[in-house]
Amino acid sequence: MNNTERVFSNNSESAWQGLVVWSPAKSIWFLSNLFVSLFAAPFFFSLSGFLVFIALTGITLCLGHSLGMHRLLIHRSYECPLWMEYLFVYLGVLVGMAGPIGMLRQHDLRDWAQRQSKCHDYLLHGSTMIKDGWWQLNCDLKLKHPPTFNLEPRVSRSRFYQFLESTWLLQSFILAFLLYMLGGVSWAIWGVSVRVVVSIGGHWLIGYFAHNQGERTWSVDGAAVQGHNI
Repeated sequence: MNNTERVFSNNSESAWQGLVVWSPAKSIWFLSNLFVSLFAAPFFFSLSGFLVFIALTGITLCLGHSLGMHRLLIHRSYECPLWMEYLFVYLGVLVGMAGPIGMLRQHDLRDWAQRQSKCHDYLLHGSTMIKDGWWQLNCDLKLKHPPTFNLEPRVSRSRFYQFLESTWLLQSFILAFLLYMLGGVSWAIWGVSVRVVVSIGGHWLIGYFAHNQGERTWSVDGAAVQGHNI
């Protein structure tokens, strides 16, 4: 079987034998923010709160999720001072998806599984939109024969990353408190709840469409998943 740098398995069933189970923490976190966004945010709308939403969404997604979590922590696409790496990854944690090690695991597992000849529907966005949305935003995949995950020491031994991994959800509550102190309820709701829903929901939607719709001018031989241009 094909292997990535961090993920390895000799079991031909590792990428597809498994069960999707409800994840209480993940589900309650997303659904509670969705509830606040739908039923509280409209009543606490303010121009300053909306600008906070725009600014923090751009900062956490672009500098945090894209440059920090994805291009730097996961792919090592560029070099920068350690303080900048930590800052960018911390901003990525504030997106509200997972801690740094959790993001690494989920990204590399999906990346590895999609290159196998057979892949679980959870990992390839292979179900209907409603079912896939429920799975991705509220559930986890428990593989029967999970592959080995080898995390590099510079991440696994980092006290900062260990701290973020164990407190990543708490960081959003700290931010919500700071925003409340600075701008009241509007800033807290729009700067955290609405932003989290838009960021996580948008991330899932892009992944869903990129694996199901749009033109495809190339293919990867033997891979269970093919990307589409959206």
